[in-house]
Amino acid sequence: MKRSELEESALLQDDCLVIECDLTVIKEPLVDETVEVQVPPSNLSDNIGNLLKTGEEADVAFRVKGEVFPAHKIVLAARSPVFKAQLYGPMRDKWRHDITVEDMQPAVFKALLHFIYTDSLPSMEDLDDDGNKEMVKHLLVAADRYALERLKLMCEGIICKSLDVESVATMLALADQHQCSRLKDACVEFLVSSNRMDDVVASQGYVNLKRSCPAVLVDILERVTKSRKI
Repeated sequence: MKRSELEESALLQDDCLVIECDLTVIKEPLVDETVEVQVPPSNLSDNIGNLLKTGEEADVAFRVKGEVFPAHKIVLAARSPVFKAQLYGPMRDKWRHDITVEDMQPAVFKALLHFIYTDSLPSMEDLDDDGNKEMVKHLLVAADRYALERLKLMCEGIICKSLDVESVATMLALADQHQCSRLKDACVEFLVSSNRMDDVVASQGYVNLKRSCPAVLVDILERVTKSRKI
């Protein structure tokens, strides 16, 4: 191109030459696409659970009927709004490192801490069926006390699958006292559909239910009436 042509063209602006180019970059993969990196499963719960097992860096201790359980305030507060208020709220005692837990068995509090640190229920293989049921029942009460909704629902699910004539009235009273709507519905359904209502009425659990939760009996009678009309 001649200089005169260049000076007259739109490519030269303010003594600057404008050159427009289209570039295509082809990038070859450096690693074969068939190569897969094996990522191990998460071990976060194991790591946090080990803090509970070892008691390393624990900054609070709970005394439950003579047994002491070291724990970590920040973990408890992150998992339970009740613990958060107790440990970091305006009414807390900054210099108090020992807290006494009333109205709870050591085994139940230990299981509660296990759930808080691992998000799972502890093994109950060393318990018989009755001991297992009692542990789950007390864990449900503890879960409600410390506002651990997931644990509470897990316990509800286990109890719902193990209802029988001897326990259903007791479990219904428990559900009513701790606002367990799913368990309450399961108990009422069991009572309505069971052909052993006389056996249920004869149980000690039914006597306690009639005394402590009379409103629940009204609900049962209404459902029985509706079921007979259908």
